[in-house]
Amino acid sequence: MKFLLPVIVAAAAAVSAPAFANQELAQKKNCLACHAVDKKLVGPAYKDVAAKYAGDKTAEAKLAEKIQKGGAGVWGPVPMPANPQVSADEAKQLAKWVLSQK
Repeated sequence: MKFLLPVIVAAAAAVSAPAFANQELAQKKNCLACHAVDKKLVGPAYKDVAAKYAGDKTAEAKLAEKIQKGGAGVWGPVPMPANPQVSADEAKQLAKWVLSQK
């Protein structure tokens, strides 16, 4: 039994590490200044974004582009500014993470 606890803890960390890493990336790239996972701030909640794009096979690419280039009109009158600090790979990671929010 003592052997199982470290194995379970390591497995849980491995499963949750990517989501945590992407939340850290969102914080580092200032995404969380305007967005939250579960409530609207300046921009929509990530849960709402995930729900809106559920089942859309092109959503990850669309969101990755918006993360880098900005956008307007989808969520109301406040535009999302471009974020040139975010690389294409980081934008894909962030989009995937946003779409995984429930």
